[in-house]
Amino acid sequence: MHGGWVLNCGFAVRLTGEGIVRNAHPTTIMFTGIIQAIGRVAAVEPKGGDVRLSIETGKLSLSDVALGDSIAVNGVCLTAVELGFGCFMADLSRETLSRTTLQESRVGTPVNLELALTPTTRLGGHIVSGHVDGVGVVLVRQEDARSVRFQIRGPDALAKYIAEKGSICVDGISLTVNRVSGAAFDVNIVPHTLAETTLGTTRIGDKVNLEVDILARYLERLMQGEGAAVSGSGVSEDLLRQSGFIGE
Repeated sequence: MHGGWVLNCGFAVRLTGEGIVRNAHPTTIMFTGIIQAIGRVAAVEPKGGDVRLSIETGKLSLSDVALGDSIAVNGVCLTAVELGFGCFMADLSRETLSRTTLQESRVGTPVNLELALTPTTRLGGHIVSGHVDGVGVVLVRQEDARSVRFQIRGPDALAKYIAEKGSICVDGISLTVNRVSGAAFDVNIVPHTLAETTLGTTRIGDKVNLEVDILARYLERLMQGEGAAVSGSGVSEDLLRQSGFIGE
């Protein structure tokens, strides 16, 4: 067969003259945090100690997606291992299951979807890697005129990376931090974002995937200088003083 589709494990897989379409894109994958569609978990299949998810993509077209391409699902960068008509399958490793909310996926669970950034994509949000840093919990959901204010508490270890008016990714959504209190932070969600993402149905007590601004991660590492090679090194008060950020 020279082209078209074949049915593989219940999924239609695209073929070319060279066989199954494979990903030929660079290994560095980025996203923008601008959600393109709300999808739905269609199946959860335990597989060899980890899990394979089937995701229905809703209004998100997969016409230019190849096997091996990356798709962000609730902010988690996943690899499409099978492609179907309006759906794809992805494997979740134990690492991904232990560090993200995808471990709680059930059939029917809504998920935010975004295709990987391309050279012609508008960077409407901020640079997102799809590597979740931790799981937060929604503490407050409060109407604020036409928008909704959420307060989310993240892991204590992430508090130093979350800054007022800085960027943070919540379930794959690029958001601006309005207020910070310890490891808790506030974001205001406008009606469009409520309608086009899963935040519209997110409630108090729900867990969300968090990814801090990647620039904060790199800045911390750069400030360590040669000490970065020392296990357990980090940004300390002494390092900030030596770098001129704190007076003597």
